[in-house]
Amino acid sequence: MREHDLKTWPEPFRAIMSGEKRYEIRRNDRAYAVGDVLHLREFEPNGKSLSSLGSYTGQSTRVCVTYMTEGGAWGLPPDLCVMSIEPVRP
Repeated sequence: MREHDLKTWPEPFRAIMSGEKRYEIRRNDRAYAVGDVLHLREFEPNGKSLSSLGSYTGQSTRVCVTYMTEGGAWGLPPDLCVMSIEPVRP
């Protein structure tokens, strides 16, 4: 198990916090695996570009990866993965 520190934009962050969103789609450049913990930190970009500078809001949450679909499966691009997530219980 590893922990990954990740930027998360406000709209998906709020959906995760409310329980509405229970998955993450990410470029699999960190060798994510079931059991990993994602430390999702809300990030407010300056503009709509992924490369925009911005700042962290101070809000964060930790979720555990419970299931993973690897890139290349089910038509998913090879460099992406879809992770089912659930909140980490204290």
